[in-house]
Amino acid sequence: MQKTTEVLIIGAGINGLAIAIDLKLRGVEVSILSRNPQEVATLAAAGMLAPGAEELPPGPLAELAERSRWLYPEWVRKIEELTGINTGYWSCGILAPVYTPSPQPKGFWLDKEGINLIQSGLGEEVVGGNWYPEDGQVDPRELYKGLLKAVEVLGIDLKQGVKVEAICQRQRYASAQRQGRVESIRTDRGDFYAQTYVLAGGAWSSQLFPIPVYPVKGQMLALQMPYGAELPLQRVLYGAQTYLVPRQNGRLIVGATSEKVGYLPNNTPQGIQTLLNNAIRLYPALQDWVMESFWWGFRPGTPDESPILGNSTCDNLILATGHYRNGILLAPVTASLIANLILNQESDPLLTHFNCDRFYRRLVSKPMTALIPSTPSLPTINNDQLQIAGKTFRSRLLTGTGKYPNVATMQDSIESSGCEIVTVAVRRVQTKAPGHEGLAEAIDWQKIWMLPNTAGCKTAEEAIRVARLGREMAKLVGQEDNNFIKLEVIPDAKYLLPDPIETLRAAEQLVREGFAVLPYINADPLLAKRLEEAGCVTVMPLGSPIGSGQGIRNAANIEIIIEQANIPVVVDAGIGTPSEATLAMEMGADAVLINSAIALARDPVTMARAMGIATVAGRLAYVSGRMPLKDYASASSPLTGTIV
Repeated sequence: MQKTTEVLIIGAGINGLAIAIDLKLRGVEVSILSRNPQEVATLAAAGMLAPGAEELPPGPLAELAERSRWLYPEWVRKIEELTGINTGYWSCGILAPVYTPSPQPKGFWLDKEGINLIQSGLGEEVVGGNWYPEDGQVDPRELYKGLLKAVEVLGIDLKQGVKVEAICQRQRYASAQRQGRVESIRTDRGDFYAQTYVLAGGAWSSQLFPIPVYPVKGQMLALQMPYGAELPLQRVLYGAQTYLVPRQNGRLIVGATSEKVGYLPNNTPQGIQTLLNNAIRLYPALQDWVMESFWWGFRPGTPDESPILGNSTCDNLILATGHYRNGILLAPVTASLIANLILNQESDPLLTHFNCDRFYRRLVSKPMTALIPSTPSLPTINNDQLQIAGKTFRSRLLTGTGKYPNVATMQDSIESSGCEIVTVAVRRVQTKAPGHEGLAEAIDWQKIWMLPNTAGCKTAEEAIRVARLGREMAKLVGQEDNNFIKLEVIPDAKYLLPDPIETLRAAEQLVREGFAVLPYINADPLLAKRLEEAGCVTVMPLGSPIGSGQGIRNAANIEIIIEQANIPVVVDAGIGTPSEATLAMEMGADAVLINSAIALARDPVTMARAMGIATVAGRLAYVSGRMPLKDYASASSPLTGTIV
């Protein structure tokens, strides 16, 4: 067992180190885990401090950036005094040349003549630009050296070369709400423990916790400016699709591409050519300068290009990641805000705008859905709830995550349906298949139970392997006790019919490994009984081929399965309309799983609401018991006592 510390920080980029130093200076014992110091985005950055030149729109991000810029002089002075290392901080101002006049100039507008007086040698296409005297720069590599030295001087425990494998969580229940809590950090060097944890893992953060952070590759290069009485470039030039950052030692940084290519490494000819073409257009003289080096790195991007800061869904895990292009700029304010949050347990009002909750979209009612009453609950007097493997669910509708036009529609549809179990294709999430990028981060897993599935598997061996990955995926989203797996073994590419023999083989092995197995099968009563005897917690017969929308074509066999089963029966696949969902429930099915009929509807959100209501209506009808069938008419009103 490793030593317990007060605060454990995952990630040793600029923000992880800055938070650690701030906490240590306030008397807190801090440890840092770093996988590879050469991977941090800090070393790949240009170091511009440019909230003005980037023309951030008025709002929380602009306020955060400006606050951090004002903190910078005192912050770097403290680091430099502590370590004796010059960080290269330079309040040099930034010029933003343009090729097309802006109708609403920002900063101090300079015409063509004026901008060339401040910086000569600009390209002929430059017609003017904005001057931002309050912006500046810092040398990220020197700053990083300073931060590492400060960590050493202060005696902060920095463990290099440690690969974090998982953030281990447990669920707690308080005031009827499920709240996660981190118990330890699992690494290749054992487990680490702390009172409070900070995730500052940059572009790799989403591999450890379900937040929408993804890598955005940036390629950069450096030139050596000619020596002389003075440097030819004295100002940072923030141009169209490029920027030039002159260092006082004569080095010129040229950046940067912005590529959403996953974790694809290395510089490319196309990337370097793009940088050089844009740079030469802005400042032609540099085409004759000596090329010194080029490099690349991964920025931590988010959907709204703003950082994720503050509390997470785990009450002792703080998030400090997703800074995208502004990691260097935002380091001082990030350190201050996060340290205050940890020490005082009070969140700065500004942090509320950067909480991860902003990505969990709530349903916005549309005119049609506003006319539909809320999905009713089943009568509590009957205690009629769905029980699967010892877990209780109010909703009997299970939904999927595929085929939606976009993630936002999927989020709203899940909310609208009232479902509590959502199935997720493990392979598609693992490979970030189209439509599944960031899927684990898009759903609030504190409210929704994940049902990983083995979609895409053709053999029992494949399904068993993917099921094991699915269990780990559930742990990563905080469902440590989730052993559910929807078992799909489908070698048939045309009709997508499940293989009964391979399904049974896989189910038997997975049950032995402690999984709660929910197998997807043909409507075969004998197979259903064998799977129940093998220890499966449900059987999931198809109503008709998956995605066909043909409705329930196997009603007779499904009725036999329902009659014989001692475990829940979930009708899965083929349901196309709410009336068909109602029919399945009226037959006595315990639940239905519906994906395509919702996702491919003209209005998925409204259809999801309809399916939720239909499922409840069908269950109520089944519980109530229908009237007897008769071969003859029977008047609704009594015939006695009528007026003649």
